[in-house]
Amino acid sequence: MSASSASIINTSVFILTGFPGLDQYYPWFSIPFSSIYAVVFLGNCLVLHVIRTEQSLHEPMFYFLAMLALTDLCIGLSTVHTVLGVLWGLSQEIGLDACISQTYFVHGLSGTESGVLLAMAFDRFIAICNPLRYTSILTNNRVIHVMVAILMRSALSILPVIIRLKFFHYCRPHILSHSFCLHQDLLRLACSDIRFNSFYALALVICNLLLDAVLILISYVFILHTVLAIASREERLKSLQTCVSHICAVLVFYIPIIGLTMVHRFGKHLSPFVHVLMGNIYILFPPLMNPIIYSVKTQQIRSRIKQWFSLKLK
Repeated sequence: MSASSASIINTSVFILTGFPGLDQYYPWFSIPFSSIYAVVFLGNCLVLHVIRTEQSLHEPMFYFLAMLALTDLCIGLSTVHTVLGVLWGLSQEIGLDACISQTYFVHGLSGTESGVLLAMAFDRFIAICNPLRYTSILTNNRVIHVMVAILMRSALSILPVIIRLKFFHYCRPHILSHSFCLHQDLLRLACSDIRFNSFYALALVICNLLLDAVLILISYVFILHTVLAIASREERLKSLQTCVSHICAVLVFYIPIIGLTMVHRFGKHLSPFVHVLMGNIYILFPPLMNPIIYSVKTQQIRSRIKQWFSLKLK
């Protein structure tokens, strides 16, 4: 073992990884990544501002959308300093406590986003399958309770494995696979007994992300059944149109997660570049696409944004 490797092992500092073998291109990579983060921040802030200022958007569907935008904004804030720090050549080092904190926010916010997408699916289910009782079922108090439950589930369920990361012995070289910290990445470097973390993390994925995905799918089975029973073709299209944005957001969230999981599980022979690329897609693609999807596909938000720009151009 080299002296440099020994020093990495014997400290609580971890080394973040950009794109292996492409260090000389980091200044070029930093341009699109900086642009993506700028769109993430501006796009989600714009959606939040529209919902806050437009009185007609003060209803359950847009409250959930505001929570989704806030979650995406926080995901960007939790990773921007390490991702751009590596690409800008500022620092590739991160302390154990900072790494564990980032791991908590990355995975916790991912669980929050999954819960919000489930709540939005329930909102569409009530709006289409039981429209006459929509306002009586989704009252403001119930919406607040759902939001609090989503936050509590995400914040508390992941704590046991996050706390244990602090007490692990990391005897392998402290070189991470991404430019941000992930739970499975830290487990790979630990020489302690990681069985609890491995099984508990798997149970969380099954009970949270997988269960949410199954419930979203079931809700759309009922929605489709109700829509197909509508006699008018125009009314069927109108009903389905209200679900397009949410369906796109669900695909944008779950496809990168599935891809990253498959790469970590079955892609050990793949180039490290693929692992890094999938990790960045997992982190950045949903926060980037969600404000674009809802700005284009949601008529109320689209018209409000057009109105603002037309006033500024006059």
